[in-house]
Amino acid sequence: MKNKNFVRNLVGTAILAALVLALQLLLGSLKLGPFNITLTLVPIILGAVLYGPLSAAFLGGLFGFLVCISVISGNDAGGFMLFSQKPVITLALCMIKSTAAGYLSGLVARSLAKKNATLSLFLAAGIAPVVNTGIFILGLLLFFQDTLVLWANGQDKVVDFLLFSILGINFTTEFLVNLVLVPILARILRNLRFVKQELAV
Repeated sequence: MKNKNFVRNLVGTAILAALVLALQLLLGSLKLGPFNITLTLVPIILGAVLYGPLSAAFLGGLFGFLVCISVISGNDAGGFMLFSQKPVITLALCMIKSTAAGYLSGLVARSLAKKNATLSLFLAAGIAPVVNTGIFILGLLLFFQDTLVLWANGQDKVVDFLLFSILGINFTTEFLVNLVLVPILARILRNLRFVKQELAV
């Protein structure tokens, strides 16, 4: 039984990894404001809900790696600007924020799944963009203050920029997309044989 579950989790994670690749490569450059809006958190959260924190951390790490490629190549203009100033910190930030988003989402999903499956699903969907964006903002404040001031058009406008641009547009869009799509997709996956036992919503 353990081997069967391991194989099922491995296959499911591989399918979600292919979805991460497809979404990031095809839709990774959707822009709303100065940063990219990502749909790639959706399969990461599904991995968290269906297969746990390690699967979600792997999917988050894959997402972070793809973002690193986009940053280095210049496809992500804002990321490339950060990379040109502090390359190691920028790449570490890309990897840490997405991997942590997946892992913590998985921890939340696993800890609450038996108590309240629906609540665990919505909290997992919400925690991923909170962690992803939160670590990014923390990184900007700690390591890229001059760039943050430049993007905000002045020191006195940094708070407004964070609230109304990064949090107001980018984060809110990602947060709402996850809260809508993840429960719908989870309900669809519930009826599939290879996830039927893991998800009861």
